[in-house]
Amino acid sequence: MPDLNVVAVLKAKPGAEQIVGDALRGLVQPTRAEEGCVSYDLYSSATAPGTFFTIEKWRSQSDLDGHMQTAHIQQALSIAGEHLAEAPDINPLLPV
Repeated sequence: MPDLNVVAVLKAKPGAEQIVGDALRGLVQPTRAEEGCVSYDLYSSATAPGTFFTIEKWRSQSDLDGHMQTAHIQQALSIAGEHLAEAPDINPLLPV
């Protein structure tokens, strides 16, 4: 089975960009250390301030599901949650 590619989009409320960015930066290293994580990179938009993207690759859907239950994800969401303009938009990708 091929790896699962995922793009997640997270948008901070105006004025909360630093809080959300810090919470997301705190996810990078522990996520990369997870079993099943092939790659995990965090970006911010050059054209839409406060919009963050994770570009991820997982061995399987079950690895991604496990990632969403980790303590570091739960902690980041508890810190950033009220500062997000909308719910995170998580997009598993299919090859075309």
